[in-house]
Amino acid sequence: MSEHEEVQQAIRRVDAADATGADDPTDDVGSDAGDDVPADVREYTRFSKIDGATYDRANEFLRDRTYITAREWAIARLCADFRTETGVEMTKIGEHLPELVPFMTDTYSPQAVNQARAAFEGKVRKAGATFLYGAMCDFFTAEELDDLMYEVTEVAKFLLEVEGVELTVEDELDAEDRISAVMREVRESSAALRHEEFECPECGHTHSAADD
Repeated sequence: MSEHEEVQQAIRRVDAADATGADDPTDDVGSDAGDDVPADVREYTRFSKIDGATYDRANEFLRDRTYITAREWAIARLCADFRTETGVEMTKIGEHLPELVPFMTDTYSPQAVNQARAAFEGKVRKAGATFLYGAMCDFFTAEELDDLMYEVTEVAKFLLEVEGVELTVEDELDAEDRISAVMREVRESSAALRHEEFECPECGHTHSAADD
């Protein structure tokens, strides 16, 4: 089974679960508990398609296709959603993690939340550098790069759908067109760069493609 087919099957499983009626994460919050849970936490509905029983499957899916874990994925999203003018509400996220994300069962300290967010950012940077180098070094043909972009876009869209983001067909096609246009520019610019002089960041010596 191809990568694309596996992703599509995962999407269909999530859609089927949603169609049968995913549990409202606020249903189990009684009147007594509600007094201690902030309103924005009770109203938070991302990740409602994944419960505690499917954490391992979510984690396996992410490990097979990305550098991040389910924990890092969830906390990075929470840090984006609970960002204020003065910073991220680390304490609120950590104390209410099980209410916010159904597949997380333990509370986290603010330090643990910050560490998970930092791990996510670090992995995104490394993955970005790896991907961009692969795109710029002429390892992939234009057609292979298009196929690669299609596959990784499918994974990214799947994660967004699990978070509860509604993507229309028009939005998907527009995003794919814009990504393809950017990657074509990357290939053209990198081809020109490989034929220009460049300065080594370590020794300061000027090299050119002819030196290689």
